[in-house]
Amino acid sequence: MTSDIHFRGPNILICGTPGTGKTTLSKEVAQETCLNYISIGDLAKENNFYCNYDSELQSYELDEDKVIDEIDDIMKEGGNLIDYHGCDFFPERWFDVVFVLRTDNTTLYERLEKRDYSEKKIQENVQAEIFQVLLDEALDSYKPEIVFELQSNTPEDMDENLNKIKNWIQQWKIENKSILN
Repeated sequence: MTSDIHFRGPNILICGTPGTGKTTLSKEVAQETCLNYISIGDLAKENNFYCNYDSELQSYELDEDKVIDEIDDIMKEGGNLIDYHGCDFFPERWFDVVFVLRTDNTTLYERLEKRDYSEKKIQENVQAEIFQVLLDEALDSYKPEIVFELQSNTPEDMDENLNKIKNWIQQWKIENKSILN
């Protein structure tokens, strides 16, 4: 149990290399469990929470402090599902569980190619996946017992991951019944 501040339900982070299926899975989980879905990418776009633009990688650098300031109070209430590729800047106290999606390199390459990513951006993301950068980041940032690696290669994997997360939420509710009442 994290603490009694999460009275609306667990706070969940779904992270992983771009192209692993985070947004698809996160939206499905949020819809089926009534968790408050927060896409950090969308939040940053809507509020211009950026520091710099990297023209070579064709991406913006997130102003992490502004993101944290914006959602800290919401996170204290609980019942949130955060969708973002990284995780090391989020406060450890926010999350009850962290799911890291992993994808086969060939599958990831094809998904990123379909998004019209530049070759350099594709290579950087595939290498991050090969070296399990985001899984290691999660394991370094949170207690290892709350970090779970999920394979995300096929529609069947997506269904299985959805069920695993829903089962985890059910178990959390059982274990934290006194908080929710």
